[in-house]
Amino acid sequence: MDLMNKIESRKIQGEMPRIFESGMNEFMKSRKQANLKTEAIIDNTRRALKASMFKEIDGLEEKLPFLATAGSVSPYIGLFGTVWGIMQAFLSLTNIQQATLANVAPGIAEALIATAVGLLAAIPAVIAFNNLSSKVENLSSKFDTFIEEFSNILQRQI
Repeated sequence: MDLMNKIESRKIQGEMPRIFESGMNEFMKSRKQANLKTEAIIDNTRRALKASMFKEIDGLEEKLPFLATAGSVSPYIGLFGTVWGIMQAFLSLTNIQQATLANVAPGIAEALIATAVGLLAAIPAVIAFNNLSSKVENLSSKFDTFIEEFSNILQRQI
């Protein structure tokens, strides 16, 4: 119970302690009900643990849609900027009698900056998305394992 006191006083923080706390609270409440069988107590506890786990996973996945959108849309925004810039570079030649590379090159160089900016936004976003997705998946697996082990420990306590 010393661990439970530390968690309740928020000396130990994190996803796993919050899952533990919700499960332990439900276990204590269910155990006080005289008419509940062992199976019902464990089922109630497991449901509380799972609900808390899903809440924690939802919180971890909160930023994934933004990263996915930034990673997939940024190159297209950069491409749009490139196309627009190249169009402008060629349109600037309409008043020039003899077009040379020197007339077009600055506009094309500016247009390519849009591509670079799009990629500079997309690449870190995709890396962050993949990294965070992997961490969420690993944590989810750890949470499931914890719930099974904790349920077994509680069942032996009854």
